[in-house]
Amino acid sequence: MTDRSYHHGNLRAALIEAGLAALEHSEEGPLSLRAIARDVGVSANAAYRHFADKQALLSALAAEGFRRFTQAQAEALASASNTGDARLTAGRAYIGFARQHPALFRLMFSHFLYASQDPDLVQTAKASFEGLLAWSAQESGTAPHSPEALRQAVARWSMVHGLSHLILDGQLAFLGEQTDALIEQVLGLYASAVPVTSSASGPQR
Repeated sequence: MTDRSYHHGNLRAALIEAGLAALEHSEEGPLSLRAIARDVGVSANAAYRHFADKQALLSALAAEGFRRFTQAQAEALASASNTGDARLTAGRAYIGFARQHPALFRLMFSHFLYASQDPDLVQTAKASFEGLLAWSAQESGTAPHSPEALRQAVARWSMVHGLSHLILDGQLAFLGEQTDALIEQVLGLYASAVPVTSSASGPQR
């Protein structure tokens, strides 16, 4: 096979894009770095110069997933006009990302993330949570790493993440056509919920 001409750095990006596309069809079979190289039009050796093995590629795909996920959350928050609207739009964006990219979403939050030695994956995952933490701190009027901000961030994350997995795992399928309406109602409750605070600090507005 004759490798296509790529500028420096472009082949890695092309392999990641092809990997993301293949991941969306992963139910058809396991992800293969060699197959992805063929999709891009390069030799397996060329692909291995950028990724030592399939695990390295999966880490890169998860890192790219977190970058796109964080951007989607930021755009949702930027479009909001008030606190309740921000919660609603961010929640919709979270669930929307999971529904649009189910295989990528599962990969991003899979157990291997916590044992990853890939600094890019660790950093992008951390940056994603830091964004949620900063938003929670701003809303509660506390420091970014305060106990109050952390409690609110984890409470919000738990709600939308859990709902996303219920959807992806088909646990709400019994609702049929009512599913989307119920999801919107649950997000409405989430948007109007009182922030989680410690008893010592009193209610936050």
